[in-house]
Amino acid sequence: MSNPDTERDPDRPTQVAIACQGGGSHTAFTAGVLRALLSEADWDDEFELVGISGTSGGAFNALAAWYGLVTADEATAVELLEGIWADMAASDYADGVLNQWVSLVSRFQSEGVGVPQVSPYHSPGSDWGKQRIRDILERHIDFDALPALCAYEEPELVVGTVNVSDGAFETFTNEDVTVDAVLASAAIPTLFEAVEINGEAHWDGLFSQNPPVKDLMSVPGERTPEELWVIQINPQDRDEVPTRLAEITDRRNELAGNISLNQELRTIERINEWIENGHFDHPEYTTTTIRRLQLRGYHHSSKLDRDPEFLAELIEQGHTQGRAFLEGLDLEDDVEYPARN
Repeated sequence: MSNPDTERDPDRPTQVAIACQGGGSHTAFTAGVLRALLSEADWDDEFELVGISGTSGGAFNALAAWYGLVTADEATAVELLEGIWADMAASDYADGVLNQWVSLVSRFQSEGVGVPQVSPYHSPGSDWGKQRIRDILERHIDFDALPALCAYEEPELVVGTVNVSDGAFETFTNEDVTVDAVLASAAIPTLFEAVEINGEAHWDGLFSQNPPVKDLMSVPGERTPEELWVIQINPQDRDEVPTRLAEITDRRNELAGNISLNQELRTIERINEWIENGHFDHPEYTTTTIRRLQLRGYHHSSKLDRDPEFLAELIEQGHTQGRAFLEGLDLEDDVEYPARN
């Protein structure tokens, strides 16, 4: 997984890549995790961030963290994350009423209640919502400056989408990340029109790489991540088998959202096994440790809820888990947070 012609300094920081899974409003949790990781990890001597990826709301977080780091420092990255999520919240009266309606409809649908649906191509709310997100992103990120910021020594930035027509999993990396690419990564087809990029229609990256992992690993050998930290919105497992319709729908949503992620992580695990079994017999090849931080305890219908208190709760939970994760790094080689009982 590393370039055998590259010599590694054993005293250098551990190279880390962070992958941010999508999941609508639930990715406010990711903002909290990143706040802890960026503020409290030692990015000078212990760790080096070599890449960060995201899909949908995870792409918002990945972009904000990356942009803050390459233009200034960790504190600026945290400020950007906080600013974007403050703007995303349904804070005024009209937006609050709309948010309550959307959340209620989402809950009804998860319970199997018949609710009339309208194509985003026939709904004025679709254009309004997409423009609102565009305005928020452009308020905080200077997209015209991105190409000049993408230097070799800076972390990789990867955003995941899917091509609507041919079904290809398409990622946008570094200087190719535009506001349209980020909007496409969050273009849920039942809510927003497809986003056209280079003459091709793109939808939410939830249908492809959620989040992108392969691109984080497909880098020059000396930049290969030795650790991959996955901030996972859809929990991997559950204690009980769901029996109610809403619970079944919720678990189905979680499993579907993890398909591509688990496939990509399994590829890394298989390569790790080959290295450990001596099939790559060279000291410069290295395994990649996978660590997951998982959100638990929320129904998928609340992924559209932008209530300010709800988002603040998710951010705080993410911050708490991020701190616990960093404390646990000294204790275990492979950890998940929160730990299973």
